[in-house]
Amino acid sequence: MTMFDWLPSETTPLFATVLVLASFFTSALTAALGLGGGVAMLAIMGTGLPVTSLLPVHGIVQLGSNFGRTVIQHRFVHWELTGWFFAGSLVGIAIGGPVATALPDTAAKIALAFFILWSVHGRKPKPAGTGIAYLVGGGIITSIGTMIVGATGPLVAALLSARGLTKQPLIATHATCMVLQHGLKILAFGLLGFAYAQWAPLLAAMIASGVFGTWVGSRLLDQLPESTFRFSFRIVMTLLSAQIIWNALYP
Repeated sequence: MTMFDWLPSETTPLFATVLVLASFFTSALTAALGLGGGVAMLAIMGTGLPVTSLLPVHGIVQLGSNFGRTVIQHRFVHWELTGWFFAGSLVGIAIGGPVATALPDTAAKIALAFFILWSVHGRKPKPAGTGIAYLVGGGIITSIGTMIVGATGPLVAALLSARGLTKQPLIATHATCMVLQHGLKILAFGLLGFAYAQWAPLLAAMIASGVFGTWVGSRLLDQLPESTFRFSFRIVMTLLSAQIIWNALYP
């Protein structure tokens, strides 16, 4: 038995290596510049995995990343806001689960590609309120989205920033909300039949690589000008989205 016998059937040794390396680099970029890692990881995974595997696997990797930030910044978490967001997420996951399983893989990948394009090029909607209903509604909408396209972290960040959160409270509360949302998504996909056990070795390697990337990024990559990063990031995400659409239309 070789180490590659532990890989799930949906991937190859080469692409598994790409995923582990991508986990390192996307975590490093997020640690250095505070944005882009989740969307970049989603785009890379989308070039070689079916959506039925991509979303639950991406959820576990992102849960690991956000859990670390939650532990480190726990004293800054606004637990009341998190509680209302969680209540909405319960409803959104319940609605989004059946939709995610019914959506054909081609349509799901095209939706994923256009979501990535919008997330890096589009203008984000301005939140219309700041009350409890706004938080619950935001939890519902973003949780439906995370079951279909995955990386809704930027939308959740906008949701919380409208409440006036900045710096550590924003980072800590956002991370906690994403841990809860990804946790619900992982549970939902498990109940819908996704076999997490066969992915366990690769997921462990990706999470460990991501932790190391976070450590490196926080020390080395902060010298990269943010304007350079944003320009390069948009180009790379556009190319990856085009590749996802091509793979969906011409498998």
